[in-house]
Amino acid sequence: MFITQPHCNFLFGNSLGWSIIAGSFKMISQISDLSWWRWIENVTNGGNKVNTGVSMVMLVLITCIYVVIGRRLHRRGNGETRFPPGPRGLPLVGNLLSLEPDLHVYFAKLSKIYGPIIKLQLGRMHVTVLNSSSVAKEVLRDQDANFSGRDIPTSVLIMTYGGKDIIWGQSDQEWRKLRKILTHELLSNTSLDSSYSLRRSEVRRMVKDVYGMIGTPINVGEQVFVATLNVVLNMLWGGTIQGDERIRVGIQFRQLFNEMIELGLKPNISDFFPIFTRFDIQGIEKKSWKIFNEMDRMFDSVIDQHLKLEKGNNGLQQRSSKDFLQFLLELTKKQEFKTQVTMAQLKALLQDVVVAGTDTSATTLEWAMSEVIKNPEVMRKAQEELDEVVGKNGIVEESHMNQLPYLEAVVKETLRLHPAGPLLIPHRSIKSAIVSGYTIPEGSRVFVNAWAIHRDSEAWNNPLVFQLERFLSSDDNLKKYGYTGNNFDYIPFGSGRRICAGTPLAERMLIYVLASLLHSFDWKLPEGGNLDLTEKFGIVLKKATPLVAIPTPRLSNLDFY
Repeated sequence: MFITQPHCNFLFGNSLGWSIIAGSFKMISQISDLSWWRWIENVTNGGNKVNTGVSMVMLVLITCIYVVIGRRLHRRGNGETRFPPGPRGLPLVGNLLSLEPDLHVYFAKLSKIYGPIIKLQLGRMHVTVLNSSSVAKEVLRDQDANFSGRDIPTSVLIMTYGGKDIIWGQSDQEWRKLRKILTHELLSNTSLDSSYSLRRSEVRRMVKDVYGMIGTPINVGEQVFVATLNVVLNMLWGGTIQGDERIRVGIQFRQLFNEMIELGLKPNISDFFPIFTRFDIQGIEKKSWKIFNEMDRMFDSVIDQHLKLEKGNNGLQQRSSKDFLQFLLELTKKQEFKTQVTMAQLKALLQDVVVAGTDTSATTLEWAMSEVIKNPEVMRKAQEELDEVVGKNGIVEESHMNQLPYLEAVVKETLRLHPAGPLLIPHRSIKSAIVSGYTIPEGSRVFVNAWAIHRDSEAWNNPLVFQLERFLSSDDNLKKYGYTGNNFDYIPFGSGRRICAGTPLAERMLIYVLASLLHSFDWKLPEGGNLDLTEKFGIVLKKATPLVAIPTPRLSNLDFY
């Protein structure tokens, strides 16, 4: 490849070219709250504040290379290869300047203009967005193997032990081994049944805590987060941590979760322009390593305490039952490849379960409670069903869940209108493929817009309305819209081989916690309070404003609290 003078003149021979360069870098830096773009402005304005020699040459070469590559790709797109339609981008930055903060909404708007499958160019990154169930089916089922790869952001790669986990790991032999271990040992029906007492004790603790705050406004999201976190931690390492230490570890994990999610979403120059990776211009890699080191130290501390508890006098094991951590530690000593797990894989698995098993469930429960409080008739009918099945002289148990179709519909409608992962986890094309007549290049990042699919008026009547009848109109509807990913109009947990491995636990926890909160308490907003249902986009679709509500006891027997 060589750089011709016309290519360079396009950007460096007129003010428009300089504006594109400076404006592009300025936009990206504003997103990430940095001011490094001023360095570029100084160069382009011929200022004396920086030494422009070597830097100027590098900038010229890099930009020209990107322009030439971009034009060649564009010529290919107009020739024998037919790429999906999409908005025209600028040289170097592509469509970065036109992105909007709420990507799921922005992608849905673009689909109304360009159709259900669209293409964007973000720097050097090819992005394909699927906004309908038909194209999602082609990718997630018909060509599942080819689109089972992951396009891992630099920060996520660091924080997940080099992508050795299940959520972000590539679909290879190691990934299949780890997923099998997780689903068979922790998330099988047998394992979940045996760990019910752990879930029950934490849910009852949550009810007791809420009762201690009756008549006062409480942050509902915080309460359900603590409950789900404690359930997951107990399932992972049992009674390894007790008392105040248990509370401290839970608080630390939650702080790290929030930092990880925020950093994982932050636009990173290194992802859009890999040539800049070594410079870590925004400091994202540095921050990622800091989070990783803190999380790793916490896992080391838990593992050390666990090993001490497992050994008594003469090194004899004293526990009669195994938790998941103990099972994984035993696998690290195996010599066979089919069963051996490295310490990095062990920690990555723990991280997956802790992060994915708490934040998504807690967020969904907060949305469900918000919709129930917004719709008093829904709360009344849900409580009537609970009173009929459980009674006011009993306590909600998981065994009741199969007898609560109305409450199940509440959870399913919540996941339809507010899917925890609005764009799922981005897929990656392993090789070039044809989808709906369009070419998806090898290595493309592929987003499945579950949020838009769940609001498609062709699949759902009154899609913007919280309407439980869509799941209750016939006996088969609850089964039709299940969590298996076979109905592509409804994919809250994804589909295909990359479907969420934690679905069985989430399904149990969501109905059980929601049933306990509605059976034990009436809920209302504080006087003058406003129920804001504005979304905050992220890997997890949260409420922009936390739900604050006042609980009132429904049960006369105080022993139930």
